[in-house]
Formats: sequence, structure tokens, C-alpha cells
Amino acid sequence: MGGDLAGKRVLVTGASSGIGAEIARGLSRRGMRCVLMARREDRLQALADEIGGESEPCDVADRAAVEKLATRVLERYPAIHLLVNNAGMPGRATFLDADPDTIERVMRVNYLGGVWCLRAFLPGLRAGAPADVVNIVSVAGEVAFPPSGPYTASKHAQLALSRATAAQLRPLGIRVHTVKPGFVETEGFPQSWLPGPAQRAVIGPEQVAEHVLASLDRGRGETTVPWYYGPAGTLQSLLPNVFAWALARRANQPRIGGRT
Repeated sequence: MGGDLAGKRVLVTGASSGIGAEIARGLSRRGMRCVLMARREDRLQALADEIGGESEPCDVADRAAVEKLATRVLERYPAIHLLVNNAGMPGRATFLDADPDTIERVMRVNYLGGVWCLRAFLPGLRAGAPADVVNIVSVAGEVAFPPSGPYTASKHAQLALSRATAAQLRPLGIRVHTVKPGFVETEGFPQSWLPGPAQRAVIGPEQVAEHVLASLDRGRGETTVPWYYGPAGTLQSLLPNVFAWALARRANQPRIGGRT
């Protein structure tokens, strides 16, 4: 997103804390006007006051609520230059023991939330073209871990959404950036359960936000942060039976929750 960004409009979901909040701060420092979405109204308003943005409380899993909000926002700002689909929730449970409502909720937030936001704000992105969409996915979108099956499935779906729409939206002047973080320490996704040596691989939300801004500047497309998580997905794709055998041998696996 080269050139003068002052006054350009960006919508960030899951902006009340963590990666979403840091992305909003970074974009605001560049002069962009942020419309912030999340469920926690008090936290959202505090960030809006801090960066001079606007607070729009909304649950992205609620399609009707997203469509209603988009209608209201696009009436004020017909052109949107950037949509950041960041809203997400953890799912540290298996398909066999997770509460059914939790399995459904994880899929609605992590996957369908991005679908509803993209569809609802697409008229604004088309009006603002050249425009950008950033989907905060996860390395879990490429590597399936049994102890967090529902979360992994939601991120696989989100990755497919991002890849499919990247091709579909390019002719419209809308770039799609797929960002796949590894372990990130945030309020919603604490990583204290990881063993000591693995803690070295944990990064903070500020690093992901910096990566997102660099991706927008350079038109990177699909990326992994940190980069060294990337080969894991390739290996599982190439050797799925070996991965399944190795994971099955681990009787007491640590539970892996994902990206943010």
C-alpha cells in the first residue's frame, strides 16, 4: 500500500486486543483511519480513543449483525481501502472430546466470520480499489494437530478461503494477503503451556503487526511468521502418513492452540 495513506479507511476485526490491536495501532501511525470491530465494547472503545479511530462492536460469527454493520459503515464511507480479518478464538480440544457448541463456535468465528466480513464489505473494497485484504490465518491452517482438531479445521478452511479469493479478487484490483503466524503470546492465546525450549519460538503480537505492514508494502501475498514455521506444512503435505504415525505414537501430546 504505497503512497499517501492519510485518510484512507481500514476495517480491523478482532481489534480489542492482541494482534488486531497492534495492527490497528500500526496503521493509525501511518495515517489510516481505523474502524474497529470486536465483541468487547469497552476494550474496543478504549483503543478507538487511543488511536483516533471508530468503535463498532460486533460478533463476526453473526452474519446478520455483520451485514447490518457493513451497511451502516459503508453509508458513511463508501470506499474501504483495507480489510483485516483477524478475529479468532482458540480451540484446544479434540474432535472426540470437545463440546459440540465449541466446535461450531470455533468454525463460525475463525472461518465464517471472515467469509461474512469479506462479502459484506466487498462493495467498499471495490469502490476503494486498489485495495487490500489481510487474512490472519495460522500455521495450524497447514499442519493438523489432533489435540486442537476443531481449531486446525477452522484454520484449514480459512486458508482455503484466502487462497481462493486471492485469485478471484486480483482482477478487481484487490490484493489478498494470507499471514500465517506460529505461536504468538496474547491474552486470548497464552502460550505458557509450552515447554522451556519451545518458548524461544514464541513471538509477540507486535512482531506479527510489523510483518503485516511489511507485507502490505511489498505485496508479499501468502507468508509465514516467523518464516521457520513454513516447512512444517510442506512436510505434512508430502508425508501425511508419516506424520499420522508419529503423532499416534505420542500418547501424552501437549495441546497446541494455534496462532494468536
